[in-house]
Amino acid sequence: MKVLPIWISFLGTFWVFCQVNPNHVEIIRDGYGVPHIYGQTDADTAYGLAWAHAEDDFETIQKAYLAGNGLLSKHLGLKGAPADFLTQMIESHKIVEEGFEKLSSDFVNVLKGYAQGLNAFAAKRPEEVLVKDLFPITPKKILAYSQLQLFVSNQADELIGAIVANKVPVNKPSIENDTHGSNLIALSSVKTGLDETYLAINTHQPLEGPTSWYEAHLVSEEGTNIIGATFPGAPCILTGANQFIGWTHTVNYPDKADIYALEMHPKKKNVYLVDDKEYHLEKKKAKLYLNFLGMYIPIAKKFYTSIYGPTLKNKKGVFSVRTPSTTNVDALEQWWMMNKASCFSDFYSILEKNAIPGYNIGYADRNDTIFYISNGKIPKRSPDYQWSKVVPGNTLKTLWNTYYTTTDLPQVIAPKAGFVYNANHTPFKSTDSLENPKEDDFEAAMGYEKYDNNRSTRLLELLTANDTLNYEAFKAVKYDRKLPTPLKYNFLNIDALFEMNPNDYPEVKEILVRIQLWDRLADANSFGAGAYAIFYYHLREYYYKLGPSKTFNPLLIYTCLKKTKAYMLKHFKTTNVRLGDFQKLVRGETELPIYGLPDVVTAMRGEPYKKGIIKITHGESYIGLVRFTPEETYYESVISYGNSERPDSPHYDDQMGLYQNFQTKPMYFDKESVLKTAQKIYHPK
Repeated sequence: MKVLPIWISFLGTFWVFCQVNPNHVEIIRDGYGVPHIYGQTDADTAYGLAWAHAEDDFETIQKAYLAGNGLLSKHLGLKGAPADFLTQMIESHKIVEEGFEKLSSDFVNVLKGYAQGLNAFAAKRPEEVLVKDLFPITPKKILAYSQLQLFVSNQADELIGAIVANKVPVNKPSIENDTHGSNLIALSSVKTGLDETYLAINTHQPLEGPTSWYEAHLVSEEGTNIIGATFPGAPCILTGANQFIGWTHTVNYPDKADIYALEMHPKKKNVYLVDDKEYHLEKKKAKLYLNFLGMYIPIAKKFYTSIYGPTLKNKKGVFSVRTPSTTNVDALEQWWMMNKASCFSDFYSILEKNAIPGYNIGYADRNDTIFYISNGKIPKRSPDYQWSKVVPGNTLKTLWNTYYTTTDLPQVIAPKAGFVYNANHTPFKSTDSLENPKEDDFEAAMGYEKYDNNRSTRLLELLTANDTLNYEAFKAVKYDRKLPTPLKYNFLNIDALFEMNPNDYPEVKEILVRIQLWDRLADANSFGAGAYAIFYYHLREYYYKLGPSKTFNPLLIYTCLKKTKAYMLKHFKTTNVRLGDFQKLVRGETELPIYGLPDVVTAMRGEPYKKGIIKITHGESYIGLVRFTPEETYYESVISYGNSERPDSPHYDDQMGLYQNFQTKPMYFDKESVLKTAQKIYHPK
């Protein structure tokens, strides 16, 4: 008889004392493998979500939790050390311990149900467990991972990285990755011209990894009935719609993290001065692991804490990082509450919890209310300092501890223009110009974005071109693939590309003419888009060498065009290259030519793959289109590959064709319709 490892035996004990009976959980897999999960309680559906997601991608869930609990280096060795160090440096477990008792008992039960589902799956599939020390999963381990994820989403990890790399003092990171992008669009009946309200869920996440989307439908007898997407390890839907309301997110960039230069005592070690008072740095050690011949060799790395936050020393001094994401643990609880909202007043009151530290929110509902907010937990800072730079860590005047309320943030409710939109650009352009939030109404220290980009420029053009947009026109806006004229990149200027006389550059004349005559549509069969895409990717080599204006002059553009030509001839033996020849949507053995470019509405960005081809890694990921009528809510969706990460699953790549051809699949809230699509019905055990 085979003896079970101790940790699996413990899981059995853990299961006995948990509240979920798997027989009370039903999973219906539809024709695309999307799990429709039914339970008596929200804890039941959380159990089912954990089980179903583990069936499809247990590995990524584990990697996420390993990173959030300081154990990734036990799996990846030194490659996992940065994440392990970061989660220990921000003291995720300490934050969770301090805030756990403030969570509602209902949400704690959801966390318990999700943890129980993962533990039960691990006990059934022990051969798939990556690191035994991670198990059993507990509610606090789930929350610890969320702390790491939200810290990173606030860009605070970039400040830590700057300290480690001795690049401080510097300005805070610029938003050059804006081209990865996301879009939100909501239209009320004023704009649809019908008794209908539309919402486009159009986030541009990585197509794989811990922040890639997973689609699910959750139903419980406690009032949950929501379709949408979530990240690996999250116990609820993070963007989607129920029968009454829907919301989506885009990343926003107000000032959500600060870096402090401490004033160290000239004689006393690890003593810093704040308003001439002495404070002691608290010295701590993170435990990392080197995997050597199957043995884990612990490695200790020092860090410190000050009254400002996690602290590191480098060659230039001692620096602390402070961000609101480390001050509460109930962000996931707020998302779970959003799952259950049934009208705008419910939804807004949930936002007033102010637990989610960032993200724009676009909202629509069956009552024809649309709404936009640049959401976040934004600290109230003294106006006497330049918060976009390193601030002095020697005065309590820079130690913020209070935050703006939800009503203090830039927002638009039920605009007369009938639309709201965002594409990671300024919140001060979120609807018609007469109804936008006014920049002067908000403190400069909040650090809100003030720029447009190509996507925001194009969306506003499309949304205002006609008085009304029916559902098909709305979908055409969402799937738009055209760059505006003139270009509106917020982080570089290549206008000279379209002003150069091709006769002055005979070596690259053919390519330059093709780009200049291009209709700016990023279609897969476009030669102009192909030439532009290859040229665009060659700009990166020179981008970081430019001055503050980030302007490419004709000479530098000419250099990039020559490299573009050489690249085409080397890899494709011709300068006539379609966009879809250059970039592919790839999963396993399937390679599809694909549309899109960085910073078009249907944004795509890739990395080198093979033979000069790039593989799309970021961009159009989960797409949800919601149509509310007074009587019913209609939902259609698509994901870039399929709902499973397992190569042997039929749902590993079964949505790629839909995705490539701008098609979607219908999703249903009522069980009768779901059952008509059912391919498999079972209890998770």
